[in-house]
Amino acid sequence: MKGFSARALFNLGVAAAALTAMPAFAQDNAPAAGQQAESTTNDFDIVVTARRREESLLDVPIAVTAYSGDSLERHGALDITAISDTTPNVTFETSRGTNSTLTAFIRGVGQQDPVAGFEAGVGLYLDDVYLNRPQAAVLDIYDLERIEVLRGPQGTLYGRNTIGGAIKYVTKSLNPDDAELNLRANVGEYNQVDVIASGSLPLNDDFRLGAAVARLSRDGFGKNLTTGEENYNKDVWAVRATAEAGSHDSFFFRLTGDYTHDKSKARGGHRLIPGLLSGAPVLSDVYDSRGALVTPKQDVRSWGIANRLEWKATDQLTFKNILAYRKDHSDTPIDFDALPAQDVDVPAIYRNRQFSEEFQAVYEGDKLQGVAGVYYLNARARNIFDVVLGTTGALLNLPGFTASTFGDVKTRTWAAFGDLTYDLTDQFSISAGGRYTVDKRHAIVIRKNLIGGASPALGGAGVQLGALTSNFDGEKTFKQFTPRASITFKPTPDHTLYASYAKGFKGGGFDPRGLSTAAPDINGDGVRSPAEIFDYFLFDPEKVDSYEVGYKASLFDNRLRFALAGFYADYKDVQVPGSVGAVVNGIPTFVGVTTNAGKATFKGVEFETQASLARDFAATGDRLNFSGTLGYIDAQYDQFVTNVANFDANGNPAPGTAARPVDVAKFKRIQNTPKWTASGTLDYGVPAGPGLLDLSTTVSYRSKTFQFETPSPYLDQPGYALWDASLVWTSDNQRYTIGLHAKNITNKRYITSGYQFLNVNPVTGVPVLSLTTTSPNFAKPGVSPSLGREGVVTTYYGNPRQIFASFGVKF
Repeated sequence: MKGFSARALFNLGVAAAALTAMPAFAQDNAPAAGQQAESTTNDFDIVVTARRREESLLDVPIAVTAYSGDSLERHGALDITAISDTTPNVTFETSRGTNSTLTAFIRGVGQQDPVAGFEAGVGLYLDDVYLNRPQAAVLDIYDLERIEVLRGPQGTLYGRNTIGGAIKYVTKSLNPDDAELNLRANVGEYNQVDVIASGSLPLNDDFRLGAAVARLSRDGFGKNLTTGEENYNKDVWAVRATAEAGSHDSFFFRLTGDYTHDKSKARGGHRLIPGLLSGAPVLSDVYDSRGALVTPKQDVRSWGIANRLEWKATDQLTFKNILAYRKDHSDTPIDFDALPAQDVDVPAIYRNRQFSEEFQAVYEGDKLQGVAGVYYLNARARNIFDVVLGTTGALLNLPGFTASTFGDVKTRTWAAFGDLTYDLTDQFSISAGGRYTVDKRHAIVIRKNLIGGASPALGGAGVQLGALTSNFDGEKTFKQFTPRASITFKPTPDHTLYASYAKGFKGGGFDPRGLSTAAPDINGDGVRSPAEIFDYFLFDPEKVDSYEVGYKASLFDNRLRFALAGFYADYKDVQVPGSVGAVVNGIPTFVGVTTNAGKATFKGVEFETQASLARDFAATGDRLNFSGTLGYIDAQYDQFVTNVANFDANGNPAPGTAARPVDVAKFKRIQNTPKWTASGTLDYGVPAGPGLLDLSTTVSYRSKTFQFETPSPYLDQPGYALWDASLVWTSDNQRYTIGLHAKNITNKRYITSGYQFLNVNPVTGVPVLSLTTTSPNFAKPGVSPSLGREGVVTTYYGNPRQIFASFGVKF
């Protein structure tokens, strides 16, 4: 046990969970003014703005899950990835080798590569501002009103088109009437100490100020045995300031600014195989690591400012304008081989900035409701990263050999969108919308070989060797119209049935790891023409046709509520980024292999329910509620054609021989998409003194998950379940809260991400050390090209068991 001894607290938490055996549920009575609904995880009573207007979840003909901020705090949620456990067909994880970069997948659609040039498949919005890059996107839970998760393509209602879905992170509005001060603290194992203070002050009837400050810290779950640093620790400062004026009934103004500084140590991975050259054994603790790369020092800073204006011109028509600027900077060292040797070490710096402008007109009439708007985004993502292969280059007497990559990607997008709903009768309504998007992408990719270590820009002393291996400068514009249509039938106010169609689109781009000297000779003439190099770097847009039917209902005097959705998606030109080890011109290096998989189909079912099993029984005021979710998805590639070059004995593309197309769909899997996701929560509430005691527990399950499109016997995570529990007392006046939380009670070890560069014998499955021929052969299952001398099979794990107490007070 690390940090203070929490065995007694753990035993208490387990005992409470065992007695209750128990997402939580809304109270039967409406909450008082300024009070959130009690015990809520997936709460159908939450008012959402999924369609740019306030609606109950029951009335929204969209597959959407909502979480209140109070509910997430009550159940011990620490950051946005926590909602993945109880949202069907969703995967939110902290990306491999980082502490604050987000990997998000919804219904099989997403993007796990954070390198500049790859756009997200799932849109993340912070107070209606789209975050263009995944860096610094693992948002912590503080000062939060709610989170909404919309599944399926979005684009006719939201600023940026997103092909897989959208996550809306909505911060709290300021109290216009009274001054407020809220204090919250979490104290637990691994020396966890989180302190959050938020408050607001109305200066007069029309103007108010507010702020929130969070200090979030924790020791590591393990150690880096080479450097002595904490591994998987947390060291975050965050602040948010808000100014509001007016009201939503006339003119409303909101200016927000936020800043986050994450000084957590670099996250080191865990090797699953012994060193192929050194024989270094596998460590016993999966949270320990032995990587020696410490430059640049891990440091993530992000900030942004946003201005929201609303003018209610008439009782039916409201104009809105959202103007925002954001910037982030991430320095990160990633030691792929997780050993002291200088072997596949990747120091990296990411710099991102974005400017966005969105104007909306929202109409809410008796029979016609809708939104129309325009959106503009100007973004720039730059990164420099090296792959330090060290003495691998000694084959050619090139000590400290390094492959260095610089990428600069500019994105400009313009769009016009609209969505209208018309009530044909009190029971039937139809909805139609469309979006026209123009994405302009300009990419510069420069690659070069160095000797003597990493680039000076990354703290090394490397010197360029020979000519540039890539000097690419390309630009392309992608245009697409994406329609949406739906029909809704409400036989009674407590039942909603709907059917919808939506087309999704994500623009193409250029492979940020492309290596010009490795571009395939498509026509076999022995020369890589500029056109062939351009086509090699270019990947096409993704497109999806998505169909959905759904049924939402509230039954038995609101004691049972559920949402059932079935979906089918026809996915084309799926963007699959990656890189492989190769020998080019006799030098070991890596090559970008971004591919557009031809076709994929996703079909599945999602079910969410909440049931009041008992309330006010025995005249004691006790209540017992159940919440459950179930997601099933059958996701598969139908066509995955790639051009495989013919290589000679030295690993060089053979001149005079054309690359050959191969369909390898039967060997590929959809990544980060388990076939089954499920969760169940029991929540028991009982009066305790001058307050209410909540005892709740959640069990969540995810079936086998493939980390990459090529199955790996090492990295792929078999199905597993997690068990959490919370015990929280809240005073009658909502002023005081005291809680005890246990996460991952069974201390399950489960893989969330990883890296693999390894030759594997396709028959025996045994790792093979090879430095001569590492050309990719996608037609053979089980073959994974090698990189480095030790072999790279490095994994990152979800959090172990954590126990902490929470304390809250409101003034």
